[in-house]
Amino acid sequence: MHTPDEIVDISINMGVKKVHKPLLSKLILGFIGGAMISLGYLAYIRVISSVAHEWGSFASLIGASVFPIGLIVILLAGGELITGNMMAVSIAWYNKKVTGKQLLQNWVVITLANLVGALFVAYFFGHLVGLTSSGVFLEETIAVAQSKVAATPLQAIISGIGCNWFVGLSLWLCYGAKDGAGKILGTWFPVMVFVAIGFQHSVANMFVIPAAIFEGGATWGQFIQNVIPVYFGNIIGGAVFVSGAYYVSLKHH
Repeated sequence: MHTPDEIVDISINMGVKKVHKPLLSKLILGFIGGAMISLGYLAYIRVISSVAHEWGSFASLIGASVFPIGLIVILLAGGELITGNMMAVSIAWYNKKVTGKQLLQNWVVITLANLVGALFVAYFFGHLVGLTSSGVFLEETIAVAQSKVAATPLQAIISGIGCNWFVGLSLWLCYGAKDGAGKILGTWFPVMVFVAIGFQHSVANMFVIPAAIFEGGATWGQFIQNVIPVYFGNIIGGAVFVSGAYYVSLKHH
């Protein structure tokens, strides 16, 4: 592992690289990022739906253990995920390596590309192929989506903070590991834990709530009311609780 001091510098460099990628690369990698997070969540639904309900939170843990594959692919094979960029690009901004305008442009482009990727998986794989539209899988999809939209705006923001505190840390540990196995393990556990706890991830919600909408189990109004506060919570979790905290304590002297 790199030391925490070294991870700060690696994260800053990663943030700078993310900003300077060509637009086409950002759009393609952002689509991949949104799709991969969604496929991880689709795996969660397919795994957990047929597990006996008496298993309770142990069932959630089994589902949560397959979800991190999405972020592992994004970080090791290539992909751009807005929740990760909330941590990496903001630390580059704190270090004055990117401008506020560059940060906002990056976030807007990656968010839109993630949304397209998430809607693609929800509609084509979930709805058209039928992976979220029948039997226990439909029940689970709608139950998960309804539990997300049931949160008050304040709950959604705070839940979003918790989620991206963990996602930011998974990037942090991935950047800190020196080999592939270390990167996978560093990514896996924080993501698994945020899913097992039930924190809200804006891009995952861009998949699961539309997946329910396509089956008549939620509305676009509920989607918008949920995703906006979760998104702002994710910003606070990644840019304040991870990169902000580590930048101030390790770099800002």
